[in-house]
Amino acid sequence: MSNESASPARTNGALVHLDDVRKTYHSGEMEVRAVRGVTLEIRQGEFVALMGASGSGKSTLMNILGCLDRPSAGRYLLDRADVSGLDRDQLADIRNSKIGFVFQGFNLLPRTSARENVELPLLYGKHRLSNAQLREKADAVLASVGLQGREDHHPSQLSGGQQQRVAIARALINDPEVLLADEPTGNLDSRTSVEIMGVFQQLNEKGITIIMVTHEPDIAMYTRRNVVMRDGLVQSDRAVAQPFNAKIEAQKLKDIDEPAEM
Repeated sequence: MSNESASPARTNGALVHLDDVRKTYHSGEMEVRAVRGVTLEIRQGEFVALMGASGSGKSTLMNILGCLDRPSAGRYLLDRADVSGLDRDQLADIRNSKIGFVFQGFNLLPRTSARENVELPLLYGKHRLSNAQLREKADAVLASVGLQGREDHHPSQLSGGQQQRVAIARALINDPEVLLADEPTGNLDSRTSVEIMGVFQQLNEKGITIIMVTHEPDIAMYTRRNVVMRDGLVQSDRAVAQPFNAKIEAQKLKDIDEPAEM
C-alpha cells in the first residue's frame, strides 16, 4: 500500500492518526460493529487513558493501535506511515520496531530471570547483539524502572509490582515509538498501582508516548488526557486539568498507613 496519503499535512505531525477507523466482526449471519468510526490523533510525548465499559470498543481499538488487528475500514497512520493494509508479517515488523506492550497479567516466563525476560524481544527480533550487549541493555532498562539489583531474580522472587516493572522494562527494550498498556494495574493493590503509575509518569516525562487502557477513573487521573469510548465511538476526549502526582499520592498512602503500625 502506498504511503503517499500519509503526509505531514494530513497527520499534523501526530504520532498516531486514526481516520474514520471501523472494525466489524462477522460470526455466521451476525455482524458486530465493535468500532464504528473513530478519528483520533495522539502526539509524541502524550500520556493518554483509553476508557469505556465492557463492549465499548476500547479493547478492539487498542488491538488496532498495537497492530494486532487491522481496521475493516478507515486509515491508521503510525509515525506518518499508513499501516492499515499491511499484511501479517509487516504488522509483526511494526510491532517489533515501534510498539511496546504491557499487559495486566505480566506474561513473564516463570523459570527465567528478570534480565532474561527483558531480553526476549531482542532475541526474537532482527537485532544482532552479543550476549554482553544484551545483558548491558537489559540491565540499563531494568534500572530505569527501579529494579537495579533484581536482574537475576525470577518472577516468583518478585512482588506483583516488581513483576509489572519487569514487564514494562521488556516493553521498553526495543526503544518503541509508543508504549501500549492494557489494564496495567488490574492485578495490583492500590499502593502498588500508584507505584506503577509513578513509573509511567517518569517514563512519560522522558518523552515516551503512552496509551493506557483502564476502566478505573482514579487510575486515569494519572494521565494527561482521557478518551472515553461508548458503543464503538469516542464519547469524550478531554485533557486532565490536574493530573494526580504519583509521588504525592504514594506519600499520602504512607501517611495513612503509618499511624496504624504504631
